[in-house]
Amino acid sequence: MALLTREQIQKLAALSRLRLSEDEVEKYQKELSDILDYVKLLESVDVEGLTPAYQVTGLQNVMRMDNIIDYQAKPSDMLAGAPKNQNGYIQVGRMI
Repeated sequence: MALLTREQIQKLAALSRLRLSEDEVEKYQKELSDILDYVKLLESVDVEGLTPAYQVTGLQNVMRMDNIIDYQAKPSDMLAGAPKNQNGYIQVGRMI
């Protein structure tokens, strides 16, 4: 097990803008070292010939067909119902 040094933990804390007590430095020194050891273990596993598993629950993405509905509403017809319009836009009073 490659134990991280106190200086490395304090540098990580400084980069993360964290203030750690001495007890926390010791705690994270062990925890982060254990995590790095586990990553080393995972890197040593032989995965040659295996296909990646992107979905492990067996669920599939269900897609529906898009049905295009032509409501036959033209912008000019829509603007005709607006109290005021200008240059193809609905004109409203100033809002703050």
